[in-house]
Amino acid sequence: MLIQKWHSWLDMPKFCEQWHKDDIADELQELKEACGFFKRWSEKSDVVYTYTRAKWSGYKNFKCPLNFFEYIFGLLYMFPKYTLRFLFFLHVGKCIDKTKRVKGIRNPKKPKKLYEMAKENKIDPELFVKLCQKKLKYWPLLP
Repeated sequence: MLIQKWHSWLDMPKFCEQWHKDDIADELQELKEACGFFKRWSEKSDVVYTYTRAKWSGYKNFKCPLNFFEYIFGLLYMFPKYTLRFLFFLHVGKCIDKTKRVKGIRNPKKPKKLYEMAKENKIDPELFVKLCQKKLKYWPLLP
């Protein structure tokens, strides 16, 4: 299935079932609080991402918290949003060290998330954040 192959390509860490349940609950709360068409669409894509990631991680008993149309709508935004983020971090990692494969899908507009990613990937956090902020001026990302 395309979604499973896409998640395998992103190769994000797999966590325990409770972590995924908590992640979905957090994303549903953010969706509930979202205002405006694009913000709600983005948050739906986050819910779909967390749900499909749990399924990819092997937890088949998860039920989709969205109806069919919300799910499809979320998928349409999810693929470009997370793919662009993933490619962004791969690019920044290669700029720092050609041998480094930085994997990530976090929001690169949030410095706190960038510092966490840098530490996880054993990269100088100051350099990583500075380069990400510089590259963000020219890299197309979805909110």
